[in-house]
Amino acid sequence: MIIIEIQNNQEQDYLLRILFGASILLVNNIDEGMDYAQIKKIISVNIVYFDLGQGNDYVYHGSTEFEGIHNHDILKLSKDQESLYHTGIISKIYPEYYVIKVNQFNDIAKDTLDEWIYFLKKDEIKDEFSAKGLKEAKRQLDIMKLSEEERKEYEKYIEQQRYERNLILSNYKVGEIQGEMNKAQEIAKILLHSGVNIELISTATGLSKEEIQK
Repeated sequence: MIIIEIQNNQEQDYLLRILFGASILLVNNIDEGMDYAQIKKIISVNIVYFDLGQGNDYVYHGSTEFEGIHNHDILKLSKDQESLYHTGIISKIYPEYYVIKVNQFNDIAKDTLDEWIYFLKKDEIKDEFSAKGLKEAKRQLDIMKLSEEERKEYEKYIEQQRYERNLILSNYKVGEIQGEMNKAQEIAKILLHSGVNIELISTATGLSKEEIQK
């Protein structure tokens, strides 16, 4: 399960809000009597437009692991647990958190993730960008920016386009059915003139006796 949240305003306790959001999603998706092994993985993606914490990067990833107090080794799963959880890494069981600090991005897109962050910061897409879903996201954002009157006109236009497509499709199907009917009647006429029994013609063409005798 994935949570994506965009936060524009400064919130000093936002890190705890991230934890709260993931916890609520986890609890709300636990059914009574469900085995713990069925708990779904949660990924929390947080896009912030303010300086959250202190750090020089613009993308941070948080996960959970258990480190030995004395030997400083990382706790691992047993073979049976790997089979149960379908992973060999404990951190893959627990929620993972991503914090994207949009304003800290340097505007140089080196990969598809950077292309998304560039879009979130600049509200534009460069011609060379290839990130999956980016152009559709831009289209949706452009729609959201329309005034109420412009949006109504846009929705009216989309509905008209949908109606015209359905009309063309419906007419095509009607024409296709009529064409098949005409072809069956021509075959029936030839068979009837050849002296073939009308019951056999009906079976062969799928036409009724009345349609054959027209």
